[in-house]
Amino acid sequence: MLDCIEVDGLIKFYGSFKALDGLAFYIKCGEKVALLGPNGAGKTTTLRILAGLLRPNEGIVKIKGFDISKNPREAKSNIGFLPEDAVPFLNLTVRENLEYVGILRNINNLKERINHLLDVLELWEYERKTVSSLSRGNRQKVALAMAIIHEPAILLLDEPLNYLDIPTQERVINLLNSMNSTMLVSTHIMSIAERLTNKIILITKGKVIWQGGMTELKKLAGENERIEQVVARLIGDSL
Repeated sequence: MLDCIEVDGLIKFYGSFKALDGLAFYIKCGEKVALLGPNGAGKTTTLRILAGLLRPNEGIVKIKGFDISKNPREAKSNIGFLPEDAVPFLNLTVRENLEYVGILRNINNLKERINHLLDVLELWEYERKTVSSLSRGNRQKVALAMAIIHEPAILLLDEPLNYLDIPTQERVINLLNSMNSTMLVSTHIMSIAERLTNKIILITKGKVIWQGGMTELKKLAGENERIEQVVARLIGDSL
């Protein structure tokens, strides 16, 4: 199985603060992986570098074999990215937002794809409303639809269930689990990682401290220990 995402030796500074400290991992095509860690661990910075929105100070990122710094167009053509606190174009309607992204992505069956997403995400009643008039939860659904409309080979999702109520979370989880995309989900919530992924990359202070399958992680649990406690112990031991 080929590597869809290769990350090697990423270092990123914000001023004097080192957000990433030699970060390295590999994700094979078809895998669904959680990038798990506490707030400030470097998760969002990592996803923004993978999406080509930030440049690292050092290190290499390859997307399906393309170095994103040397071949950004080829690398980004494989990606769908949902940033944390994503905001669609506020002055466009829901449908216009999806049409705009669909045209940029050169989607042939654009109308059918938009209609499908309006249906599955329960956005029909808002299709002609401007995004500025929507609730934060509905804006999140529009942003998600924009990220997946082209059925990308690789999905980068930063806290994808933010602002969503419980029934909508279930709908989104089912939608994401039905997709064939290689998926990297950044979250600090273990239950989300369990529902959406089967592999964990645990990071703190910009470094990988543990990675493996969800089953392997559960095996590390002691008697009467919850998986969240295992993660907290691994993070604590790395500090």
